[in-house]
Order: sequence, then C-alpha cells, then structure tokens
Amino acid sequence: MSIELYRDEHHLCLMFTDLVEEDGQAVQSNQFLVIDHGEGAIIDPGGNIAFNELFLSMSRHFAPQKLSYLIASHADPDIIASLDRWMTSTQARLVISRIWERFAPHFTKIGKTQDRVIGVPDTGARLPLGVSELWLVPAHFMHSEGNFHFYDPVSRILFTGDLAVSLTTGEEASHFVTDLGPHIPRMEGFHRRYMVSNKILRLWARMARQLDISMLVPQHGAPIKGKRAIGDFFDWIENLMCGVDLFDDRAYQLPTGVIGAQAPRSNPVLRAVRP
Repeated sequence: MSIELYRDEHHLCLMFTDLVEEDGQAVQSNQFLVIDHGEGAIIDPGGNIAFNELFLSMSRHFAPQKLSYLIASHADPDIIASLDRWMTSTQARLVISRIWERFAPHFTKIGKTQDRVIGVPDTGARLPLGVSELWLVPAHFMHSEGNFHFYDPVSRILFTGDLAVSLTTGEEASHFVTDLGPHIPRMEGFHRRYMVSNKILRLWARMARQLDISMLVPQHGAPIKGKRAIGDFFDWIENLMCGVDLFDDRAYQLPTGVIGAQAPRSNPVLRAVRP
C-alpha cells in the first residue's frame, strides 16, 4: 500500500511502509517514490525482501523502467541490498556518497554499476528532477560516515534516513505524528545507539532549521508532521546524549560469554543504549 505524502498537478511523493513481512526477522522500513513532471526517483529502495512488492506497487504510479535515479542515504543493506535487481530491471543511476560509491558495486554482479553511479561530495549537491530538484543535504555520522538527507523543495519534505526513526509496525508507520511527546519512547533507544554524538546532532539541527520543512520522513517508522512537532524534534535531539557520549571502558572489555540462544545481554553500557 502507498501513502500519499504530497500531490499536485506535476509533483508526487509516495511512501511505502508495509512491503516487508512483519515476522520479527527484519526491521520495518519505508521506501519512497518522488515524481516531478514525469521524471522519477526512488529514495532508499531497500533490500531484496522489499524489491518485488516495491516494483509492483510503484508500477501503479510510474513505470520502473523510466526511473532516472535510485537515491541512497547510505550503504546499509536495508537501503540498497536490492541494487543488483534495480540495475538489471531499470536504467536508473545510483546516487550515493562518494565514500560509498566504490563499495556499492559489491551488491551487484560485475559491471552492473559501470558508469551508473553518481558520487555525492561531502558538501552535498542539488540533483535535477523534472523541472525541480532534490537537495542532497549533509547528514554525516547519523549514523553512517557518508550520509545524506533529501529535501524536496516542492513538497517541503525532508527525507531523513535513520534520523527521526521510530520502531513501529508498517501499519503504525502510515500514521503521521503531530504530537512529539508520546512518540519519543519509540525513538529514544534507537537514537541513543545509532546516532554518533550530541555534537553531530546539534550541528545538523543548526543547519536543518534553515529549511522550510512541512514533514520529517524517516526510513523507519512514522513521519513527523507540522511546525510544532518538527520544532519539538529539533529541541529534543539538540539535547540528546547518544553514541560515544554514553560509552566508557565498560563497553571495551575482553569477552567472557558464549554466543548462543540462552546467552544474556550482560554488558550494562550496551544494554542501556540498545534499541
């Protein structure tokens, strides 16, 4: 099922939240289709388990063979593990951080990505799409070394990858969050572990506050919508201690436990920040 985030006569943003079976073996993830004046891009197309359903679902709105771009916030498997199949079934080019452009071919057969990768510099860039463009906004170390968010100036949506993530079901992810307070418990554990430090969050927030944002749309969980909720999110992350802020020498001890089904999670530091 697709969720319409924005639509006008020439521009469409769709979100797909429930393409992965919720059997506990894989994390819920969102995929996105942005179309402007007949030109299309997929943002964070996902892994192999999402490919078939995404291909069929987006076909109802846009011919996959006409895609111009596959845009990846970073190189995790839930972002682009399906790359080989997209490279085979479309003529789209992969847009990804320069840090990852020579790693991405490991997801494909030899030669599939030849002359089809656009490496994004650390400073970001603006990518033409139709008669508009997508802004590739720096988001390094949230949580990947080379990481980008994607701002659509037409819809004023900021696609935030692993920032603003909440751990939910596909059905829950289809409902917009307009009151941040009750939503924070679904976000806090993830952000404490996967964001690298409070310094990075503060630098990002200072930059992102300059954008006119109608919605924050993460790659996992529900979109955050409305001026008040978005402002509360900025305030929350600017004060969130996370990642290396929380680690000390207790996290770096020689192991004594044995891996197995009954093995306990014994490290108190890791347990405190594990989502």
